[in-house]
Amino acid sequence: MASTSFAENTGPQVTIKSALGPAASYLTEPVRLFRSYERGNFRPDLMAGLTVAVILLPQAIAFAIIAELPPVMGLYAAVVGGLVGALWGSSNQINNGPTNAISLLVLSTLSSTAVPGTPEYIMAAATLALMVGILQLLLGLARLGVLVNFVSHSVIVGFASGAGVLILIKQIPPLLGLNFPAHSTLETAMGVVGHYPESHWITAAIGIGTIIFIVIMGRVNPNLPAALMAMVIAALIVFLLTLGEVSDGVDVIGEINAGLPPPTDFSLVSIDLVRQLVMGAIAVGAIGLVETTAISKSVAAQTRQRLDSNQEFVGQGMANAFTGMLSGYPVAGSFSRTAVNFRAGARTRMAAIMASLFVLVAIQILGPAASYLPRSALAGVLIVTAYRMIDQAEIRRILKGSTGDAVIMVVTFLGTLFLHIETAVLVGILLSFMRYVMRTSTPRVQAVVPDETYKHFDYDPERDDCPQLGVIEILGSLYFGAVNHVEDFILDYAANHPSQRFLLIRMHNVNNCDFSGIHMLESVVRIYRERGGDVFLVRASYRVRERMIKTGFDVHLGLDNYLDEDEAISQLFYKVLDPATCIYECPLRVYKECQNLPKRLDLIGILPSQKELRDDLETVSPSELWSQLQDKVKLQRPLVIDVREPREYRRGHVPEAQPLPLPQVTSLGATLSKEQPIVLVCRTGRRSRRAASVLVNEGFTDVAILDGGMLAWESTGLLEAIDTFAKNGGN
Repeated sequence: MASTSFAENTGPQVTIKSALGPAASYLTEPVRLFRSYERGNFRPDLMAGLTVAVILLPQAIAFAIIAELPPVMGLYAAVVGGLVGALWGSSNQINNGPTNAISLLVLSTLSSTAVPGTPEYIMAAATLALMVGILQLLLGLARLGVLVNFVSHSVIVGFASGAGVLILIKQIPPLLGLNFPAHSTLETAMGVVGHYPESHWITAAIGIGTIIFIVIMGRVNPNLPAALMAMVIAALIVFLLTLGEVSDGVDVIGEINAGLPPPTDFSLVSIDLVRQLVMGAIAVGAIGLVETTAISKSVAAQTRQRLDSNQEFVGQGMANAFTGMLSGYPVAGSFSRTAVNFRAGARTRMAAIMASLFVLVAIQILGPAASYLPRSALAGVLIVTAYRMIDQAEIRRILKGSTGDAVIMVVTFLGTLFLHIETAVLVGILLSFMRYVMRTSTPRVQAVVPDETYKHFDYDPERDDCPQLGVIEILGSLYFGAVNHVEDFILDYAANHPSQRFLLIRMHNVNNCDFSGIHMLESVVRIYRERGGDVFLVRASYRVRERMIKTGFDVHLGLDNYLDEDEAISQLFYKVLDPATCIYECPLRVYKECQNLPKRLDLIGILPSQKELRDDLETVSPSELWSQLQDKVKLQRPLVIDVREPREYRRGHVPEAQPLPLPQVTSLGATLSKEQPIVLVCRTGRRSRRAASVLVNEGFTDVAILDGGMLAWESTGLLEAIDTFAKNGGN
C-alpha cells in the first residue's frame, strides 16, 4: 500500500494562485505590521528609535562622504532605506541605511562610470540603488533566500577588514588637511608620506582630537553617542573661532539644504550605464543581503524571533528601490545600529521607522549647522569606524579554524585592497560557492564500528572490522555531484575487505538522493550480490525512501533489506551472517551479539573456509525432506544430521534429526555409511555447506543440505521437535 501511495503521488499542482500567493503575501507585509502592532510596544520603540537616530544622523553623513556623494544623499538613504526596510522586512530589530562597507563598494563601482561630484555620478548612485533593489526584490519574490547560505562568513570578514583598511587610508588626507591627486590606495598612502609636511595643523588637531575623544568616551560610557558629540564639539570650535571663514581655514561640509527626499531624475540614464553597473549591482546586492541576514540572525538568536529570509530579501529590495527613486544610494542592514536598537529595547520594526522619522526632522532643523562641521572631524569618525571594522578576534578564529575559510578570507581581503572591490567581492562569493560544491560533492563516507557500550557507531580506524559485515555511514546528500566520490569509497572498501559479503549502509545523514544516487546504490547492490552477499539500509529518510519507491529501487533492493536501526545488527547476525565463520574462523568480537559466542579457532585449517566450499552440492527443500521423512520404508529415509550447536538443537529441530555439531563432523564422519542418503541441517544452510564439503571430500556420494536451513523449515510451517530439556528452560 505504501508503495502505491508514493507512486501515485505526483506532487501538488502548480496554479496561478499558488505561484502568486507568496509574492502577494510578501508585498502586503506593511498591512500585517500595523494590524498586529500592540500599543504597549510604542514607548520602548519610541525610545529605541530616538537612540538610533542620534547615531544614524552622523553616520549617514560620514558614510556618504566615503562614497564621495553629497551628505544629503546619505541622509535621504537613511530616511527612506530605514523606513521602507522596516515596513517590508522581517527582523524586529534590524536598522537599514548607509553602511561603511556598502559605501566603499558603491565608490568602487561608480568611480569607473563618472567623476565624483558631477550630476552623472549622483544619478549613477541612485541608478545603482534601483538596480540593487530590483535584484534583491526578485530574489525574495522567487523565494531564493536560501542563496545567502552559499556565501561564507569569511567573505564578509575579509571584505570588511579590507574595506576598513581602505577607508582608514583614504581618510588620512582629509584628517590632516592634505589635498593631492591619488587614484589608488597605494598612491594615497605614498602621497600621505610625501606630503606630510604640508599638513594643515589646525585641521589635523581637530581630526586627531575627534579620534581621541571618541576612544575615551567609548571607554568611559559605551552607550553615549560619542561620534555625534565629537562632531557637535568640532562644529562649535569652528563656529566660535571662525576657523572656516579665514583664508586657508578649516575645510567644512557646507550647509545641508534638505527637505523631503525628492524623486530622482533618471533622464541621464543610458543602456551603457546600466551595463557598466551590472557587476557592481550584483556585488552590492549580494554583500548587502549577506550582511543583513547575518545581522538579523545574530539578533534573532537572542530574541528567539523566527525570521523569514525571503521576506528580508523583499524588504532589502524595496528599501533599495525606493531609496534609488528618492535621491538616495544603496543601503543595507547596519550591525552597529542594529545592536544599539536591540540594547535600547526595540520590540518591533516600528523602532526603525521612528528612527528614520527622527532623522528626517533633525535634518530640517540642523541642516544649516553643517556649514560649521569640519571634514577632518568626519574623517576622524570614519577612521575609528574603519578600525572597528577589522574584527581581529574573528580573523584569528578563522585562521586557526578551517583552512578553506581562511583562504577565502585572505583572498577576499587582498582582492579588496588590490583589485576592484566589486571584483574582490564576487571572487569571494565564487570561492564560497566552489567550496560548498567541493564539500557537498565529497561528503564524508566512513566505515564505523560499535563503541565500547555497543549503543552507538563510531569512526575508529584502530579497531578491527567484522570479516563478514561492513558498516558504512554516508554524511551528505547523494546527488549527481557526490555519487562518484561515495561509490569510489565503497568499492575501495569492498576491495580491501574481500571477505565481507554483506554491507550495512547508515543513511540518517542523507537528506537528498537524486536519480544518480539511485543508480549508484543499484551498482553497489549488484556488486555485493555478485560476490554472494547483499546490501542493507537503515535510517533512510522519508524523502529518500519516497525517491527509492518512485524509481523502483525498493523492489530492486527488497523491502526486507530496510532494517530498523536498533535491531539491524541482531537481525543480520542471527538471520544472515554465517555463524560458522564467527565460531571457527573469526577471533574478533566486534558486535554485542558476538560476546557470548563460542570460539573454536583450533579447527582453522580442518574445516573448509568460505572460499573452499564446494559449488556442486545438492539441496533439498523443506517440503521434499518432510515427504521423505514420511516414507514408511525406514531404510529409504535419509539420515538427517543437525550440525548446529547443542543449545540450538534443543530449542527446535527437524523430527528424527541427529545432533552432530560441525566440529565433530570431521572426526565422526568415518563412522557414517557412505552409501546412506544424508541431509545436513543448520540454521541457514551455511554450516551445512561446510559439513557437506567435508563429507563429499571424504567420499560420501549421497549428501544434500536443507535449502534455507531451519529458518526455511520454520517459515514453511512444518513440525519441529523440541527437547524436554529445552521446554524446562534449558539452554
